[in-house]
Amino acid sequence: MPDTVGLEYHEPTSLRAIANKARHHKQHRFGNLYRELNEPQLRKAWQRLNKSSASGVDKVSAQAYEQDLEANIADLVCRLKNKGYKAKLVRRKYIPKANGKQRPLGIPAVEDKLLQTAVSMLLGAIYEPDFQPCSFGYRPKVGARDAVQALGFNLQYRPFGYVVEADIRGFFDHLDHAWLKKMLHQRIADEAFIGLIDKWLKAGILEPDGSIHYPETGSPQGGVVSPVLANIYLHYVLDLWFEKVVKRYCKGKAMLVRYADDFVAAFQYRNEAEAFYRVLPKRLGKFGLEVAPEKTQLLRFSRFHPSRKRTFVYLGFEYYWDLDRKGERRLKRRTSRAKMKRALKDFTEWVKTHRHVPTLQLFAAVTRKLGGHYNYFGLPGNSRSISEYHRKVLAIFFKWLQRRSRRHRMNGWRFYELVERLGLPGPKIVPYPRHKSLVLV
Repeated sequence: MPDTVGLEYHEPTSLRAIANKARHHKQHRFGNLYRELNEPQLRKAWQRLNKSSASGVDKVSAQAYEQDLEANIADLVCRLKNKGYKAKLVRRKYIPKANGKQRPLGIPAVEDKLLQTAVSMLLGAIYEPDFQPCSFGYRPKVGARDAVQALGFNLQYRPFGYVVEADIRGFFDHLDHAWLKKMLHQRIADEAFIGLIDKWLKAGILEPDGSIHYPETGSPQGGVVSPVLANIYLHYVLDLWFEKVVKRYCKGKAMLVRYADDFVAAFQYRNEAEAFYRVLPKRLGKFGLEVAPEKTQLLRFSRFHPSRKRTFVYLGFEYYWDLDRKGERRLKRRTSRAKMKRALKDFTEWVKTHRHVPTLQLFAAVTRKLGGHYNYFGLPGNSRSISEYHRKVLAIFFKWLQRRSRRHRMNGWRFYELVERLGLPGPKIVPYPRHKSLVLV
């Protein structure tokens, strides 16, 4: 299960004290958080900061900021104390999505990232004990694979017969600032601390064409503090509502599994699944959100009606019921077609632009890419999709290695000799770690 506190033994004493207070006093509202943004806290935040991320509007890299780190931190703390800190513009960048659209990312300046990291640490200490077991996104010690495993385990061994698959349209762009601040006030009684978060929510967005706009809703996807704010928002909007209200009115079993804004609800009885499906848009609409119709559906999903036509996709896996080798009904998972297509396209684009890299370095990079794919998609029962990915990656890799030189073209014999000698990994199933317990949600 997700760690209820989410803190390691080496965390600062102040964070451990906050986490313990939050865990044992569920109604306590924390004050004086703003003063916790001191030099020791910022140094700890710097250790967590991703130093390789892109620079913001001021074009100051993490490496440049680190050259005079102590002086920069001292100056930042001084401005915080004097209320002279101002959030810089957020640089907007667009990246392509699998459906052909573009995902807007917000890239803050390094100093803002550092301060957001420190604030995220404090928010995590407060809210981790409150978050429900059904929440897996952007939390310590759990991730997408844990959500996939928990969903599969519960569907296989509990009496669910209906599934509502849902996705929130443009969640990070439509998060309501007023509602978020009301939610933060449930646990925080420090106006200066909440005001700091408000500065980041209202910070201007610098578009690639040079224009600037100031958002009235949303939190930049890519901002360091955005993930924990998103979890807090959906904790109140969805998780608690499902736990305290939806389940209370269900006579049968009901379950929610959520990773960020992507979630699946399962029900034992049809009428309860239909009721949830009807009321969900109203519940989200109250908080300025709406479901994405093309990604939301209610379907019969039961071991007693096994069919490859009754499927749904969640976190890159397609779920369906089928018979195993012994003739028993078994929940199956395979890499979704869209995810497979996207993964192969991404690899093709990468190898096209990196084929000039020396052979040994190139093979080492491909080894890491294959390992990353297997570590996530290599679940028991998905060997066919893993093998397909491996086979097609090798074909793409060989094709573009052949185009590196007209004089010294790579032949098939030489290529597969390198594959074997350099230990390019074959298809691999990576079982769920034994030390992790599956969540009954």
